[in-house]
Amino acid sequence: MTGLAPGAGRRLAPQIALLLLVILFCVFPFYWMVTTSLKTQLLALQAPPAWIFEPTLSNYRAVLIDDGVGRTLINSLIVAISTTALAIALGAPAAYALARFEFRGKKDLWFWFITNRMVSPIVLALPFFLIVRKIGLLDTQLVLILIYLTFNLPIVIWICTDQFRSIPYDLDEAAILEGASQFRIFRSICLPLAMPGVAVSAIFAFIFSWNELLFALVLTRSNARTAPAMAVSFMEGYNLPFGKIMATSTLIVIPVIIFALIASKQLVRGLTMGAVK
Repeated sequence: MTGLAPGAGRRLAPQIALLLLVILFCVFPFYWMVTTSLKTQLLALQAPPAWIFEPTLSNYRAVLIDDGVGRTLINSLIVAISTTALAIALGAPAAYALARFEFRGKKDLWFWFITNRMVSPIVLALPFFLIVRKIGLLDTQLVLILIYLTFNLPIVIWICTDQFRSIPYDLDEAAILEGASQFRIFRSICLPLAMPGVAVSAIFAFIFSWNELLFALVLTRSNARTAPAMAVSFMEGYNLPFGKIMATSTLIVIPVIIFALIASKQLVRGLTMGAVK
């Protein structure tokens, strides 16, 4: 077949138009954010909006040099990487145990892990603040890592458990006959086979930690402030420096987009693993 059948183009036109509309709907906010970050405050507030203008990097210079956004990006990076590493180190063995073994209270433990993610963060913000202030961990990276870990660990366990369940038990039995211990089976057989799911859970844990705002806003002041909290701090009453806010937001989004593009193949593979038998 060298081309479409007669009339097929007209039949596909509504679907193509709908697809283009969805793409425009998804991409336009990013376009607006980037273009606003390249405008002066006067142009950003202009109505109707200025679609053609001379871009400026003054907002990026202001937030990186004058306001110290670079330091908050480093804080976000440290917190996100540490949280992701701990979530994988603790969550993968726990998921393996839930997937491969039967023990008392297994269903209750599984339900507890899942329901942890269902708790609204706003409900816990004040109790966490009071506890953290009492123990002297306010405005530290450690407290953010520990709190983000409590929310990301259920995601890692949930995704990885499903991946470990998809691995045939025959491999475990063959390894046991060869004298392999359970730890070696986990490390050398099951973990490599479940790596797509582990990679997906790591990506989600990193993105959730990187983008989190509420606890970063409540539990940090200056030393451990993350980039999302810094972006919000620019809003002071009626003073809304849109250029600075959008420049900081663009700097926040860029690493996530790069990370997602690099890991996109692994992400798709992990999400679709087991979908087709």
